[in-house]
Formats: sequence, C-alpha cells, structure tokens
Amino acid sequence: MSSSKRVSLKGSERTALPGAHITGATDPHQLIEVSVILNHRTPLTQSLNLAENRIERMTHAKYADTHGANPSDIERIKQFAQENNLQVLERGDEVARRTVTLAGTADAMERAFSVELREYEHPEGSYRGRVGTIQVPEDLAGSIQGVFGLDDRTVAHPHYRYHTARGAFGARTASTSYNPPAVAEAYDFPTAATSGSGPAAGQTIGIIELGGGYRPADLKTYFKSLGLTEPSVKSVSVNHGKNRPTTAQSADGEVMLDIEVAGGVAQGAKIVVYFTPNTDQGFMDAISTAIHDQANSPSVISISWGGPESTWTQAAMTSLDQIAAEAALLGVTITVASGDNGSSDGVTDGQNHVDFPASSPHVLACGGTSLIANGATIQSETVWNDGSQGGAGGGGYSTIFPRPAWQSAVVTQNFRGVPDVAGDADPETGYNIRVDSQNMVVGGTSAVAPLWAGLIAILNQQLSTKLGFVNPQLYAMNQSAGFHDITKGNNGTMGAKPGWDPCTGLGSPDGVGLLHTLQSTTSGSATTTQQTTSRQKQPTSAD
Repeated sequence: MSSSKRVSLKGSERTALPGAHITGATDPHQLIEVSVILNHRTPLTQSLNLAENRIERMTHAKYADTHGANPSDIERIKQFAQENNLQVLERGDEVARRTVTLAGTADAMERAFSVELREYEHPEGSYRGRVGTIQVPEDLAGSIQGVFGLDDRTVAHPHYRYHTARGAFGARTASTSYNPPAVAEAYDFPTAATSGSGPAAGQTIGIIELGGGYRPADLKTYFKSLGLTEPSVKSVSVNHGKNRPTTAQSADGEVMLDIEVAGGVAQGAKIVVYFTPNTDQGFMDAISTAIHDQANSPSVISISWGGPESTWTQAAMTSLDQIAAEAALLGVTITVASGDNGSSDGVTDGQNHVDFPASSPHVLACGGTSLIANGATIQSETVWNDGSQGGAGGGGYSTIFPRPAWQSAVVTQNFRGVPDVAGDADPETGYNIRVDSQNMVVGGTSAVAPLWAGLIAILNQQLSTKLGFVNPQLYAMNQSAGFHDITKGNNGTMGAKPGWDPCTGLGSPDGVGLLHTLQSTTSGSATTTQQTTSRQKQPTSAD
C-alpha cells in the first residue's frame, strides 16, 4: 500500500494561462490518460560523458538495463493505479521509455493526484487545466520525474511562415525562392551515393508533428516536379495523434514543409512522421517513442515546434531534456527550430527569451538566415529579420539550462546559448513547397530543422556511422572548415558577429567541409557496448 502522506512533485507548479477564465469544472466522468515518467535507474552523467566524447554509445538493450526505469518502480505505480481506480495501459516499452500510461475518469485522476481539474476558455483555444502542484504519496515521489496529461493546454507553436502580403494569407511571388535541392547545392551538401539511389539512402529521418497532416498525392506531385524519386513516408500515431490534413491555413504547412525539405535535400532517406497531440504529454511521448523506435530506427529527428521557456513547467523541461539526453546515448541526433520571433520569442514583457526545446543542451538548435545564392555560390547571407511586421530567427540565452562545457570557449554567458547552427529561413528567400494542392513559398526556422536533419542523415550515411550528439564535435572544429560565418544582422537585441553568436550560432553549413572534417575526427572513436562501428572515407562530389 502507498503511504497516506502526500508531497508535491518538484517542478509541477501550474498557473492558468494569462487571459484564460474558468468556464466550469471538468466533467467527473471524462476519460483522461496521463503519462507517469519515472526517474532513471542510474544517473545518465557518466554515460553521457562517454557519449559526448565519442568514446561509447549504448545499444537499446544496454540502455534499458542500465538507465531505463527500475521494474520495481513500475510495479509500485501499477499498485498505486489499482488503489486509485486507474487502469494501466501497457505498451511493452515501459522500462525503456520510463513511462507508465494510466487511464481513468477525471474524478479518479483528481483524487489520485490531489488536483482540481477545470475547463478554461482562452483566445488561443479552450483547455482542461489545473493550478498548483501535483501531489503523490511520499514513498512514490522519489521515483517519479513527472506526471503529464492532466492539463492539456497547447504548449508549442509551429515555426514556419508563409511568404505573404502583410496581413493576408495566400501565396505571392517571392523576390527569391528555392527548391530544397537548390538550398542543398548552395550549402554544398555531399551528393555521392554510397548505396541505393541518393546520398542518404539507408538512413531514416524522424519528424515530430503536433498537428496537421500530409496528403500522399501532394508528395507524389511535388517530388515529381523536382525530378526526384518520392521518398518513403509513413506515419506513426502517438497518444491517438493522427495524420489529419485539412487546409493550407492549418499546421499542414508545417508538416509538408518538414517532409518536403528533408526529402528534397536527403535523397534516398526514408521519413517517419510521429503525430501526437500538442500538449507537454504528447510532445514528450512522441520524442521518446521516436528515439526508442527500433522498428523504424531513425538516426536523426527533426522538431519544428516549440514555445518560450517561460511557458513550460520546470518538470516538463527537465523530463524532455532528459529524453533528449537518452537520444544522445543511443546515437540519435535531434535538430530543433529556434523560433521565428527574434530575441523576445514573442513574449511581450520587454525581456529576452529563448524557445524550448531548442534550448535543451542535448539538441542541435537551428537558427535562421536570409540567403541569396546562385547555384553553388552564396552571394550574401545575413541574420533573418523581417522587422516589426515580420519574423526573425530565435536566439539568445536560456534562463533554465547552464552553459554546457562544449560552449565554454565561445559563449561568455553562464547559460546555454541558442542557436548552435543556422540555415536559410527568411520567407523572402524561402522554399518552394506544395501544401494541400497549393504551391507556396514558405520560410521560418521550421525549414532549418529538417534541412539540418537531412544533412545529418547524409553525413551518417557517408561516414558509415551515426553522429548522434554532434554538438561537441561541431564546437571543437575549426569553424571555417565546416561553416559559413554570418557576421551581419540582428534578431532584435542580439547581433551577429565573427564566430559563434546568439542569432546564427556557428553559422550555416558547408556540407562537404563538414564531411571532410568529421572524417578525420570521427575515425575510430565511438564504440557501442556490443560492437565497434567501422568508418570508411566515402567519395564526395568534391573528391
């Protein structure tokens, strides 16, 4: 039996959204599913140090045995569920994902977690919410990292922008726009195929989507128009999320941008789209599902959604960052858009803010530039900033996560600097994309996350390895060997400068330069706990 004394879960404090008002109590019979995320069996610190220094990488089995949930903790949660009239929805991956899914009525959830659930009306959408903390029996508190799903407010926004007339929706002719392969050409992505058809053949790119959908007919038409083989695209449902395309005014623009950019620059790669609800629970469950998905085995995951750090609970940020750290151990790279609202990240308090999960120290945060290129020649590249009437690439310094060791040589602040890298994001120099039977020009840092995911997939294939958590390597290399340094422009209060800066990070990619540098730095380094990964130099278009 669980202890009768209850304590608050650290970091679970919630307040109502500004501008929200209660419309009534949640129906006590409403069915709710929550994710109980448990602590790691042993801390990740030592294993992460080995992974970050490319000494050792874990197999899924070794990870589960070493750092997965303690089976005894899972059994205690099952006992807690039984005592509180909740049902355990078993998936079979509870140990690896450290997640136990519980289902029950709102009334049972309120009693189990000592919360009051209310219905809120808000300009951005109604939601079920709570205020205060979540409480659990004292003898369980030390095993639980967080409980998510009681509150189902929207937590993230897609970071894409259509090139439109100010204040209007719809496509118009951009002054400059590119097909994704043209952007890859400007950034000198390696083009030689090591197997199959395309430089990324053999790789799988995972994409996280918190809404919207894609139409296979649109993808067929789009890739045919580019003269490219249509990539294999499949969807995975997480927490009842579905591929639900509607109109181009919806998040369909995000989904199609992600697929078409990733597929357009990483030819030959397979694409798996993980659809999930736009809640903290959905976001975390989708990422953990993707990194532990041994059936599809994505080597890189692209995320183009996020929100200001100030809008997240501490528990949610801690849990999601820990999931990203698991990806680092398993050799999975996560690329994340840094946001489209400049140094304020859209918060109107006059302060600087950065976007999460881009601010997680275990992801590759992707900022935005304005690119003018002719074929393989970059004529100019500056920080993306369309001024007060448009968007700007997100960037700045976290208020939550301390500066990681691999940033210590270039970041003078004591907190994590964002972004790490950059790429074309300006809608004025955007991407030609097809969305719900309409051809449009789209930009935003949402385009940069799949752009870099595509490059990582190519590099993985060319190097015959999984780069995994690549940040320490990128920061340790000679910047001019793999990046175009962006030194002009600002995203609000943050300005570009030589070297790393909080607008464009290390800069935009020089794909072949990165390949050549990584060929010399990755050779003979990382091993798994079961086998050594062989690496051979592969020919590139520059050889």
